[in-house]
Amino acid sequence: MNKLLLYCSIVLLAVLLQDCSYSQTTDTKKSSDMDNMKKINNPVYSHQDSTKVNLSEEEWKKILPSDVYYVARMKGTERPWTSKYEESKEVGTYYCAVCGNPLFKSDTKFESGCGWPSFYEPISKESIIYASDHSYGMERTEVMCGRCKSHLGHVFNDGPPPTGLRYCINGVVLDFEKAKEAEKKYNEKNKSHS
Repeated sequence: MNKLLLYCSIVLLAVLLQDCSYSQTTDTKKSSDMDNMKKINNPVYSHQDSTKVNLSEEEWKKILPSDVYYVARMKGTERPWTSKYEESKEVGTYYCAVCGNPLFKSDTKFESGCGWPSFYEPISKESIIYASDHSYGMERTEVMCGRCKSHLGHVFNDGPPPTGLRYCINGVVLDFEKAKEAEKKYNEKNKSHS
């Protein structure tokens, strides 16, 4: 019986690690270029518009970089510890890289040790939607963007107080804006309306 349990555990671990092996590039120049291109070529990307986005997969494929498309639309997973946001301690807001929807504030980010950026609470109840995920023989809860329904990652019940939740998010589907940059844009916008 112990041998069977050990064998099943090894097989499950192998399946999980295989999913993580399908990764995006870690070339920072290419990543930076993609960050700029996805915003320029993406007509639905906005930090202000909360209108639900419903595009066909063909339309998404045309406007998203391949690494973002793979994770967001095909429910892929980036390799652990490859996200530029994994160890980031900057203050600001994390947005959906697909549509610009605000997802998490940096003060809810914590070091979970899992290899992906982790948060204990979304920015609002509407920013995230949930679905049961039974892939790979596991019971998990998938989290998706509340605006465009792109796959972000999963939520687990092993996070810190006050929620006890750990939103384990693929960094490739996140954008980040520093708090000072957001404040500067807000002030400039208000000056032009005065």
